[in-house]
This record gives sequence, C-alpha cells and structure tokens, in this order.
Amino acid sequence: MRPDLDISVRHEPEETVVALAGEIDIHTVSRLVSTVEESLEQHGPARLLLDMGQVTFCDSQGLGTLVVLNRTATRARSSLVLTNVGAFLTRLLEVTGLRHAFTIRP
Repeated sequence: MRPDLDISVRHEPEETVVALAGEIDIHTVSRLVSTVEESLEQHGPARLLLDMGQVTFCDSQGLGTLVVLNRTATRARSSLVLTNVGAFLTRLLEVTGLRHAFTIRP
C-alpha cells in the first residue's frame, strides 16, 4: 500500500496555511512542492505556514524537500513557517541538524 499525504490550503490576507496529514516521503513530495509553488505564485503571501500537526512520517526525501521549499519561499519574498510540529519531527530535525534552518512556531 502506498503512503498518502492529504494537503489542504487556506488563503488568508497575510498568510497561506498548507495543512498536511499523512506521510512526507519520496512518493508524496512532488505534490507538496507543486502545492507550495502554486500558492507562492498565485497568492504571494508574506508567510507560508506548513501545518505539520497531522504528519505521521517524514523520510530523508521529505526533509530535503522542506529545505528546498524554505529556499523557494525566501526567493519568492515569503517566509516559510512550520507549525504544530510533533515530537518525532522535532527530534528528526534536531538529529539531522536542521532544527535551526526553519522557523518553527507552536
């Protein structure tokens, strides 16, 4: 069975919220990238929030994609913010040394 990632997008005046539920991995990152790039191109939000509250898994491809999306947001004059980051993902970011590469808010 292939893992899945549900993505929902909510646009607000100052930010766009991309809520994720499921697994961020080699099978799902292309949809995540497309969604974020489309949101940045069409709405140009000051902040792009990735709501990670329902993320159940993230592999190395997923971590690399988050780094790339952070750079993509910066180039688009936006800021990428991770919200509702669970304990497993926080630990993963710390172990890989990527914790300080992201803005994380509760």
